Amino acid sequence: MRVVARRLVTLVLVLLVSTFLTALLTSSVRGDTVDAIAATAPPEVKAEIRHDLHLDRPLLARYWIWLDDFGHGDLGQIYTGPTTRSEVTDKVKEVLPTTLRLMVYSQIVAMLVAVPLGVVTAYRAGSLFDKATNATAFGLLAIPNFVVALILAYYLGVKYDVVPPIYNKNLAGVDGHIRNFLLPTISLAVGQIAIYLRLLRSDMIATLQEDYITMAKAKGLTSGRILWRHALRPSSLTLLTAAGLNIGTLIGGAVVIETIFAMPGMGYEIAKSIAARQYVALQSYVAIIAMGYILVNGLVDVLYAILDPRIRRARATG
Repeated sequence: MRVVARRLVTLVLVLLVSTFLTALLTSSVRGDTVDAIAATAPPEVKAEIRHDLHLDRPLLARYWIWLDDFGHGDLGQIYTGPTTRSEVTDKVKEVLPTTLRLMVYSQIVAMLVAVPLGVVTAYRAGSLFDKATNATAFGLLAIPNFVVALILAYYLGVKYDVVPPIYNKNLAGVDGHIRNFLLPTISLAVGQIAIYLRLLRSDMIATLQEDYITMAKAKGLTSGRILWRHALRPSSLTLLTAAGLNIGTLIGGAVVIETIFAMPGMGYEIAKSIAARQYVALQSYVAIIAMGYILVNGLVDVLYAILDPRIRRARATG
């Protein structure tokens, strides 16, 4: 119960800090929000938009109004023209699944590549394969994901026409889904592969020096059983921590990747909201992301207890 209470307090604090900083930063941007929304509209229409967005009130008053609306389930509105608008809630329902799929796919790809490589390189530490893999990982860490995206889009999307270089809504079925998500997923996963590989390799090397691993070897257990059944599980805690903390990195990467590939996701909507000065929608997007970040890290805490019984016993006695 105490852990749940702490998580709720953390969620509220992160939500308040992140959304207020968003409001503070957007209010300091030069230019008039109303002009960006309806530059050619009559003065009376502009005045109405300004009043609807509460831009005629101080920053703290605007923030409190947004926070009260958000608490009651009203995420605000997006102005698509001087007199036309749409609900942020409807837009979130439309774009959030795309971003969630992209993040899940990239994490799955990163884990499927990094975990086997991390285990094998730890087992063969110091070998030519280990050195080559680590050198490649260092190289991948130095390449920003938008560079990877542009390279993949040019060679696989434009030059060789293997998959579409931008998101194509007309592609249907499983094949179309894979073709649309392949390049963005790889672009977002490349950096994560390098991080997870390095972390798991380091922890696995330390675990393989433990006494119980030596005992398992003395009992005649096969190397595969020792690595995958006895060494991998306790070596996964740092990897889980990194996966939870990397949600923020993935969200930031999704903004760039979805913009490059014109994917109709949350990241693309955030970029559009910044460009169009739709700051009410932006605050709601940030709030949803903050809530998701805390929930994922809460799930990581639960997985800790599953993977390491010592943590579970410590919490029970505490």
